[in-house]
Amino acid sequence: MSVQDHPAYGERPRQGMSTKSRAGLVLIGFLIIAGALLFTEHRAHVLGLLIWLPLLACPLMHLFMHHGGHGHHHADNQPTDGRSK
Repeated sequence: MSVQDHPAYGERPRQGMSTKSRAGLVLIGFLIIAGALLFTEHRAHVLGLLIWLPLLACPLMHLFMHHGGHGHHHADNQPTDGRSK
């Protein structure tokens, strides 16, 4: 074993949760409560926008599903044995 594998002399092992993990749990709890309150108070606004999602999804699907389109000549269309077409 190397020196880095051993704990420092006199160092006590940590017990319980660290401060960072407690803060993370508090943050997650706060975000859940804030999200629930925002949803309940603004439900009419959110549900009113859901009508537009299919219309907005069409251009996004068009962009992401075509993968560069057809009819473009790329270098990967060349034969691998070095001969030209």
